[in-house]
Amino acid sequence: MPKFILIIGPQAVGKMTVGQELAKITEYKLFYNHMTIEMVRLIVDYDKKAYQRMNQLIRYEVFKEFAKSSEKGIIFTGCFDFGNDFEEEKQETDRWMSLFEESYVIELEASLEERLKRNKTNNRLEHKASKRDLEWSENDLIKSMTKHKLNSEAGEGEKIFKNYIKINNENLSAKEVATIIKERFDL
Repeated sequence: MPKFILIIGPQAVGKMTVGQELAKITEYKLFYNHMTIEMVRLIVDYDKKAYQRMNQLIRYEVFKEFAKSSEKGIIFTGCFDFGNDFEEEKQETDRWMSLFEESYVIELEASLEERLKRNKTNNRLEHKASKRDLEWSENDLIKSMTKHKLNSEAGEGEKIFKNYIKINNENLSAKEVATIIKERFDL
């Protein structure tokens, strides 16, 4: 049965890039959050309730089918709100994880200054069309810090998730972080 790897953290922390490197060294499939975001936003405005429902439905159905497959594992990336939306976020995450026998959560953190730099990288802009409007993307990144709590407090993540690690990847390459994850969880 495949394993489920969830990489969480605030925007532009490097979730997708770490996921890409982890996929290379584990042969797991990468399903990063913008794969559905970019598709659904072409059909429904981002701020509509229908957008959220469609996005959740598609993701859940992908996980459900993948969990039945003979693949080694799937890596998913996304933000997780430890603040106001915690109960809703946790419920959705638990729903995904319940489909798999083994699941792991990796939380990434880096400073705002570093994330603003990463917000402009070619890899990010190539894979995330909605981030190409750099002025909007930067403002959204900053605004989200006042609206959401996208990193946990010390010791909080371990209380919430069973197989969990928090990594400050400010001064680590994506390949180094992927290696830490692979070794920590014996993937």
